Amino acid sequence: MTVQVRELEQLLGKLAEVQRSEARDYSSFSVRGKRFGYFWPRTRTVGLKQTVSEQLALVSERPDVFEVQFTAGGFGWVVVYLDGVDGDELAELLYEAWRLSAPEELVAEVPFTRIARA
Repeated sequence: MTVQVRELEQLLGKLAEVQRSEARDYSSFSVRGKRFGYFWPRTRTVGLKQTVSEQLALVSERPDVFEVQFTAGGFGWVVVYLDGVDGDELAELLYEAWRLSAPEELVAEVPFTRIARA
């Protein structure tokens, strides 16, 4: 179970209106000005917005793959180690992070099936 960076990029490309910002050590991802994710190439980790309950469930079930990043605004951000997940699982987590930040009308236009692998 390992997700390659190109697969992460492909998944991001299937989501609508993703804006990418580059910093020295990481990239961040937003939709209509609301941040939903980060990528740190050096550590091959992704930080994703989730509900607090999902954050806690992921971390408690597989602490070798997920860790608490922070909690803010009622959301629990989780660090995902790309070497510990497969593409389908990352697609679900990425879509959920995007969905939690995107406006309802945009979410209605982009169902999960658009980014799920066939």
